[in-house]
Amino acid sequence: MALCHYEVGEFHAALDMLERTDNNNISRIKADREPVSVPEIDDTMSTECSTHLLKGYIYEASDNRALAAESFRAAIQADPMCYEAIHALTQHHMLTVKEEKDLLSSLPLSQSCSEAESAIVLAVYETRVNKYSSPSEPLTQPAAPLASNADFITAQAEKLYYNCNFAQCYRLTQEVLKKDPYHTGCLPIHVSCLVELKQSNTLFLLAHKLVDLYPESALAWFAVGCYYYLIGKNEQARRYLSKATALDRVFGPAWIAYGHSFAAENEHDQAMAAYFKAAQLMKGCHLPLLYIGMEYGLTNNPKFAEKFFKEALEIAPEDPFVLHELGVVAFSNQEYVSADVYLRRAVALVEESGVVVVPEKWAALLNNLAHNCRKLQKYEEALHFHQQALRLCPGVSSTYSALGLVQSLLGDYEAAVVALHKALSLHRDDTTATTLLTTVMEQLMTQTPAFQGDDNVPQLDLPSELVGTDTNTSDITPASAEDPLSDTNLLGSSIGQPVMHSSDVGGDSLSHTESQSSALIIEDMVMDDQSP
Repeated sequence: MALCHYEVGEFHAALDMLERTDNNNISRIKADREPVSVPEIDDTMSTECSTHLLKGYIYEASDNRALAAESFRAAIQADPMCYEAIHALTQHHMLTVKEEKDLLSSLPLSQSCSEAESAIVLAVYETRVNKYSSPSEPLTQPAAPLASNADFITAQAEKLYYNCNFAQCYRLTQEVLKKDPYHTGCLPIHVSCLVELKQSNTLFLLAHKLVDLYPESALAWFAVGCYYYLIGKNEQARRYLSKATALDRVFGPAWIAYGHSFAAENEHDQAMAAYFKAAQLMKGCHLPLLYIGMEYGLTNNPKFAEKFFKEALEIAPEDPFVLHELGVVAFSNQEYVSADVYLRRAVALVEESGVVVVPEKWAALLNNLAHNCRKLQKYEEALHFHQQALRLCPGVSSTYSALGLVQSLLGDYEAAVVALHKALSLHRDDTTATTLLTTVMEQLMTQTPAFQGDDNVPQLDLPSELVGTDTNTSDITPASAEDPLSDTNLLGSSIGQPVMHSSDVGGDSLSHTESQSSALIIEDMVMDDQSP
């Protein structure tokens, strides 16, 4: 009866019936009689486990995550073989990483199954809880026969997603969806990967299929909202994401995407409200905390930004986007040594793991590390990181401006002029490049030696018909072919041959988160008054 009330949405009636059943069983136990069993709920689990599991679903549907998590934990303690309880806890991020580990270590597996069965059950549960572990870790021996299982592949894809390896994650989700096109555990990750990889056409087709087949599913409207967010139609995205949250109030990914649609239009208060709701629903996920910190950073509140970034780092200690944001906050606080540690660690994690990061996010990380190196007067390293950023995104004027600044600090004024001209060719209203170019040109002219004596004046090979008997070549002062200020040399260096070639990297972006880029490009570093 309680299950019937739950299925028709009568949650209070279902909960009242379960409470009455519990009270009746307690009374029977006190009277030394057997408690009433209800095999119709699930004949493979104990009545106590079934009751706690149903209570968890009811509390979750009533938007009471704390009591829902408590009920699911009670269910799995009553019956360690209850996979539904561990699935609900991990799928909706109800527990922190520490709470998940404590739960696994406290399971009474030896009392309910053999040693071999305990090893298999524990291996299966570990694949569900270790989202932030390295995706390259092999499956334990008891779980090896299940490596081709769709749920196992989905768990591996989720690890890749949280380790920012979106391309490899996308390949695994495609593999799962070929076997089961509407795998409910895999689809949210697949949709998120399509957003990160900007696959708008694929997402459009998938969203239409889901809406046609499951018009009452929050996941279907979540996919539609993500598509409109991806193509930049944020108002329409909010309309469909709002419908997704109305159908399933505890669907965390929809709240995150809802916040992104506001953040894209600099509506920071509304974005933070959505992110806080997601953080409340997804206690074990670091992404809402990361995005809240980013919004605080954008509203010039670095203390709160740092607080949320550090909370996110506790959950995901090896997320390069979180480390990047902490580096940005440290830089804004003029803590350049701390910023250097965070940013270098982020770059090292990306390079060591072989993550394929979206180029814009990667370039922002490298540029910000270069800015910080410039503050620490490590000009050669700053030059190196700016050049790496240009290989990823060769058409960014701000990167060329920053490159020109570093080259001028190294005394290479000719190269600085070329870089600044390139910046202006990409964005002619770049005031930073214009101001810096004027300063560098003045410095370059003061260092250019004048011609001294007739022997140093370059000679021109004029056509014979233009040379008269009285022509005195010493009176002619042509533009030198080697003059670094020559228009031909400047334009030829910056336009005739590209300064950098783009190359593929083997990716928030971070972000990431996204979804929106999780990397904050520091716009005011190039012409900072305190630049060395």
